Amino acid sequence: MTGMIVPEDDLGAPPSRGRATLDAGERAELELLRAEVREMRARPARTRRGFNWRGLVATLLIVLGCVLAPVSVLAVWTANQVSDTGRYVANVTPLVHDPAIQNALTDKVTNAISNQIDVTAYANSAASALNSRGLPRAAALLKGLAPSIASGVTSFIHGQVHKIVTGPRFANLWVRINTVAHAQLVKALSGQGNSAIQVSNGYVTLSLGPFIDAAKQRLAAQGLTIVNSLPPINPTMTLFSAKYLVKAQTGYRLINDLKIILPILALMLLAAGVWVARNHRRALIGAGLGLAVSMVVLAAGLLIFRSLYLNSVPDSKLPADAAAALYDTLVRFIRDGLRVLFAVGLVVAAGAFITGPSRAAVATRSATSRALRWLRDFAALHGVRTGPVGQWTYAHRHALRIGAVALAAVIFVFWGQPTAAVVVLIAVLLLAVLGLIELIGTPPAPTPAVPQRTAD
Repeated sequence: MTGMIVPEDDLGAPPSRGRATLDAGERAELELLRAEVREMRARPARTRRGFNWRGLVATLLIVLGCVLAPVSVLAVWTANQVSDTGRYVANVTPLVHDPAIQNALTDKVTNAISNQIDVTAYANSAASALNSRGLPRAAALLKGLAPSIASGVTSFIHGQVHKIVTGPRFANLWVRINTVAHAQLVKALSGQGNSAIQVSNGYVTLSLGPFIDAAKQRLAAQGLTIVNSLPPINPTMTLFSAKYLVKAQTGYRLINDLKIILPILALMLLAAGVWVARNHRRALIGAGLGLAVSMVVLAAGLLIFRSLYLNSVPDSKLPADAAAALYDTLVRFIRDGLRVLFAVGLVVAAGAFITGPSRAAVATRSATSRALRWLRDFAALHGVRTGPVGQWTYAHRHALRIGAVALAAVIFVFWGQPTAAVVVLIAVLLLAVLGLIELIGTPPAPTPAVPQRTAD
C-alpha cells in the first residue's frame, strides 16, 4: 500500500476509531490480505480433516514391494539353481572341499565297495581249503581271524577312499559329474529330448558309478587287486518321483518366468509408492528402510528353516555336520543377495535423509559445505585455483550431481554379481565424486556495489 503502514493486527479487524480513513483502493487491498490470512489459517484444519488417500496408496505400494523383495531373491536363486548349470556347479563346487562332506562321501563310497567284498566268506572258503588239506589248526585260526581281517580290509579301503576324496582328482570329478548331471536334469525338466536321467521303479534316479570307479582304480593301484574282480557297482541317488516330472517341467517354466517378473514388479511397486506419495523424500526413506527390514526377515527365515532342515535329516542318511555344510553352501548365494539388497536399502535411505530438511541433515550439509569452503579458500591462499573449470563446474553442478548418481546406478546394475562390499564401495565413491564437484565448483565473485552520490 502507498502512503501508510497497516499494523499486523489490523489485517483481521476493521480500523479502530482515531486512525486514518482508508480510501477505496487501500480498503480493497486490505480485504484481499484478510482473505489470504483466513485461507492460510483454514488450510491446516482442512488438511487434518481431509482423507490422505495418496499416503495410504503409497504406503500400500511400498509395503507390497518390500514383501515381494525377499520372494524375488528366492525366485532368482531357485531359477539359477534349477536352470543355470554354471550357477549350480559354482554353488556345489565348494562342497567337495568341506571336511564334513568329504567324510560323508568317504563313508558312502567305502560302504558301497565293502558290501561287495565279503572278506568273511573269503576267509571261510580259505579255511575250508586248509582243513581239507589236513591243516585244521590253521583253518580254525584263519576262521577266528576272519572278523579282524574284514575290519582291517574295511579300514584300508576307508583310508584309500579318503585320500581319493580329498585329492584334486576327485574334486575335478565332482565338478564334471555335477555339470553333466545338472545338464541332464535341465534337459529332463525342459523336455529337450533324451538324457541320462533314468526312471527306475517310478523314481527319477542319478547314477553315482563314476565315484566308485575312481575309488576302485585307486585301490587296485595300492595292491587291493580283488576290486578288479568285483561286478560293476553303480548305486543310484533318487531325485524325485517320476509322476511329478510333468509337474516339475511346468514349475521349471514358471520359475524361469518369475525370475524376471518378480524383481521388476517389486521395483515398480517401490518406485510407484515413492511417486504417489506427497513427500517423495520421506517415502524414499521408508522404501529403503523397508527393503532393508525385509532382507533381515529373509535372513531370519533362513536361520529358522536351517534348524528345521537339520532336525528333519536322519543321521543314517546324512551326518548332522555334513547336512549343515550342505545347507550353508547351497543358500550362500541367497545370503549374498540379501546382503546386497540390505546395503542398497540403507544407502538409499541414508541418501534421502541427508538431502532432506531435518535438523540433522541440514547440520550435516552445513558442516560439509564449511569444510569444503575452507579447503577451497586454503588452496586459493596458496595459489591453487580452479579458474574457468571451477566456474563451469559451479554453473553445471546440478547436472553433474544427477550424472554422478545415474552413473553409480548404471555401474551397480551392470556389475554382474555385486556384493554388499561393492554397494558400499560404489556409495563411497559417489560421495567422493559429489564432494569433488562441490570442492572444484567456484561461485562467481560478487559484483561490487556502486556507491551512490548523495546531494550536498
